[in-house]
Parts: sequence; structure tokens; C-alpha cells
Amino acid sequence: MEIIEKKTFDEERALYGLRHAYVRDCAFTGPADGESALKECEDIMAERCFCNLRYPFWHVHGLKIHDCDITENGRAALWYSDHVDISESRLHGIKALRECHEVTVMKCDIVSNECGWFSRNVCMADCTVRSDYFMLHARNLNFSNIRFSGRYALQYLHDCTFEHCDITSRDAFWHARNVTVRNCVLKGEFLGWYSDHLTLEHCRIISSQPLCYCDNLKLVECEVVDSDLCFEKSDVDAVITTSVDSIKNPRSGRIVVPAVEELIQNTDSHAEVVVTGTDAA
Repeated sequence: MEIIEKKTFDEERALYGLRHAYVRDCAFTGPADGESALKECEDIMAERCFCNLRYPFWHVHGLKIHDCDITENGRAALWYSDHVDISESRLHGIKALRECHEVTVMKCDIVSNECGWFSRNVCMADCTVRSDYFMLHARNLNFSNIRFSGRYALQYLHDCTFEHCDITSRDAFWHARNVTVRNCVLKGEFLGWYSDHLTLEHCRIISSQPLCYCDNLKLVECEVVDSDLCFEKSDVDAVITTSVDSIKNPRSGRIVVPAVEELIQNTDSHAEVVVTGTDAA
């Protein structure tokens, strides 16, 4: 394997088409302001590199990134790449990941709006993420121990699993399909609208008007606290372990809850709401 180390590159497509190489302690920065440093490459290991120019890793097949810094100037860092492992790195440029597949992200700090769009088969664990419009239209995600904040996240997802995550977002999980969320804390307005087969297990939900207009919605022993106008026009099967502020016009299904401060049901609401009178909170 070719080793490239302790060099600085700032020209256009500096290492274009590189194969079977270990790039370590290098900097991609400088006055030439060239983009696409490692484009159309294969079997690349990048370690302790400083990426301060646009589009560093496009169309890379087989890529390992360890302990690297991708700055705000390193926008759109990974597009159209596959079989990617990213660990202990800082991804701080907008649109950091786009239309990539077979990706593992471990112990990273991500500050990147519009990150992850149209990506698939992504495993992410032990990361902090700040992003607006995070993972739009992504498929086959497996996320664990993620601390996330940002607006309009995780929309139009298909076939995904989230475990032990803390997610703060307005409009998260809109239009989600076949998504399971376990042992997570979910905070923010308008959670999960228009979803289909969204399952929440042992989660803590803190939201205004959560889980409305849903099909095949399921809650398994979830806490729903400081949340109002829940389940409007949703088909829902729910077991809730806390008192709920208000439930409004669930379309169909069954909701078991210890107590509800306000239950609103009009003639179009056909769900059975069972109030047990025993608040486990």
C-alpha cells in the first residue's frame, strides 16, 4: 500500500484516482483552493488529516477515515461513496454525507446541515449530531446512542432502527415507513406525522401535537409527558405508562393510559381509549 504522509495539498483533484493508499497526517488546504482532492479513488485509509477544501471524498469505493477534521470549508465531503468507515472524526461541513451506502460512523462529532440525504445501509453509534434536515429519504439506518439536535430531521425514512438515542427536533420522523425506535428520548413539536408502521418501544416522548395522521402506529410502554393534542386522526395501538395532557380525535385503534387530563373525541374518532386510573409515572 502506498503511503502519503505529512504533505499539504491545495490544487484541484490533488490525489485524483488514487488506489490502495494510506494518507496520514496530511492537510488539504491552501491558496489554490482546489476541490475534489480524493475523487474517484479506491481502497483509501485517511488518518489524522485536515480537510479544509470542498468535496474531498467523492466516488470513493472502500474508504476508512480515522481521527480526521473536516472543517466548515470542507463542504459536501462524502458523496456517492460506498463501503465507508468513519471513526473518531469531526465532520463540520454542510452536506457531509450524501447518496452513500454501506457506511459505518463511530464516535464522531457531526455538525452538518442537510447531512445524509438519500443514503442507505448506514450504521451510526456513539455520535453527537447537530443538523437541520438530517438523513432525508435515507433507508436502512441502524442508529444507537446518538445525541441529536436540529430541525426537520429523519424525514421520509424507510426500514430503520433507533436505540438509546436522545433526539430533539421539530417534525422528526415525518412520513417514516417501517421505523422502530427503542429506549429513546424524543423531544420537539409534531413528532411522527404521516408515518406508517412507526413503532415506539419504551420511549419517553415530550412533544406538542405528536403522532398525528399516522397509520399503523404502535407505542409499547412509552412515557408521554408534557405533550398535548396527541394522536389526532391516527390509527394507533398504544400502551402509555404516564398521564397524558390531552388526546384529540384518534381515528381508530386502542389507547391504554393511566390518566388523561383532556380527552377530545368527535364523531369521526373511533379509537377506544382505556383509562386505567393507575399512573405509573
